[in-house]
Amino acid sequence: MKNKENHQAPGIAIKKGRLLYSEITIHAPVVRVWQILTAFKSYPDWNPFVRSLKGIPKVGARIEVMLQPPGGKPMLFKPKVLCFEENTELRWIGNLLFPGIFDGEHVFHLQENPDGSCTFQHYERFRGIVVPILKKMLEQNTLSGFKLLNEALKRRSEGHEVQ
Repeated sequence: MKNKENHQAPGIAIKKGRLLYSEITIHAPVVRVWQILTAFKSYPDWNPFVRSLKGIPKVGARIEVMLQPPGGKPMLFKPKVLCFEENTELRWIGNLLFPGIFDGEHVFHLQENPDGSCTFQHYERFRGIVVPILKKMLEQNTLSGFKLLNEALKRRSEGHEVQ
């Protein structure tokens, strides 16, 4: 994982705020990683953090996302899709109760590398009145969940597990 400055991990809806950033190099083509990342029905088989994702990821549509941070209980969100660009990016924004309490702009971004591998950037920007209270939980449990997802996606994309 690398720390990124806010301007290096852009937000669409949340321009500033607490940033949790992770990335991993995956030795597989972007197209393969994207296929796995967007095969939502198979998430329970491999994804340790986003346990399920339901709906059609169309810009402006609501999807249903079940997150489970390590050591935490499952949490159901119904975020709005901000970006769905094939082989490049899936981005959504969700909130707790209503906007301004606890908002998160979640991003999966793929970048093709010259050697045929790709970089998977997985990050989220948070804002809202309870974000300072949840800082420790976000920096430990949530970021650990990002890393677990990254590693699982890498293993699956590189063919190191049965699919």
